[in-house]
Amino acid sequence: MATYAIGDIQGCYDALQRLLQQCAFDPQHDQLWLAGDLVNRGPQSLQVLRFVQQLGERARVVLGNHDLHLLALHYSGGKLKKSDTIQDILQAPDREQLLDWLRRQPLVVLDETNNWCMSHAGIPPHWSVQQARQLAQEVESVLQSDQCSEFFRQMYGNLPDRWQPDLQGIDRLRVIVNYLTRMRFIGPDNELDLLSKEGVGTAPAGFQPWFKVQPRQAAANRLLFGHWAALEGKADSPNVYALDTGCVWGGQLSALRLDDETWFRVPATL
Repeated sequence: MATYAIGDIQGCYDALQRLLQQCAFDPQHDQLWLAGDLVNRGPQSLQVLRFVQQLGERARVVLGNHDLHLLALHYSGGKLKKSDTIQDILQAPDREQLLDWLRRQPLVVLDETNNWCMSHAGIPPHWSVQQARQLAQEVESVLQSDQCSEFFRQMYGNLPDRWQPDLQGIDRLRVIVNYLTRMRFIGPDNELDLLSKEGVGTAPAGFQPWFKVQPRQAAANRLLFGHWAALEGKADSPNVYALDTGCVWGGQLSALRLDDETWFRVPATL
């Protein structure tokens, strides 16, 4: 059995199938770890969602910001953005089944036996992987409850911009979500900059990529993340693996075989 971790698919179903063929993925024995943003911006989000859902226990998924956006549209009646390509999911006859499955996926996957941890945007430097998993569960319990619609109505926002243990209610849940699904640059007080989206060299004054901050509580853990296509798969930090190589922007779709840390990549189009 092999385990493959794949970055942001974002509706690039054809590229996903070519990547799995290159990996010789066996759905009867192998496992996929998917770093979030299964949907949106790409042309075949519905096909991706159906395919991954049908893999059952062979796929371990974490929620990304685009996945949460889809759920917010469905459960709280939000408005589509001009760049969204998920209308087909919202109109699909099996949308209730698909989106109920999606909202039951975690924000953090942790394999302590093999020292792997995966979240969409990474693990903030002031959290251990165990703390990240525990805090993620606070959000997951709401996503999977009857209160999910109210949560999605209040999910959006950039404040609070830093973690405080005494945060409560929606402020607490929002900052957990923002660290785990939107984080790129971190300031000296672990505050989030959620406006800058380009490469490492574009950090605002006083900020740096989350994985460059020292010390990091999770420095000894092998961390898998997506979300940051501008990195082009190059985090250049020990034990940190950037999986998003910008397939939806015409780049590549990448997979890392966790068993031996071998990379596989296919171009967005043939």
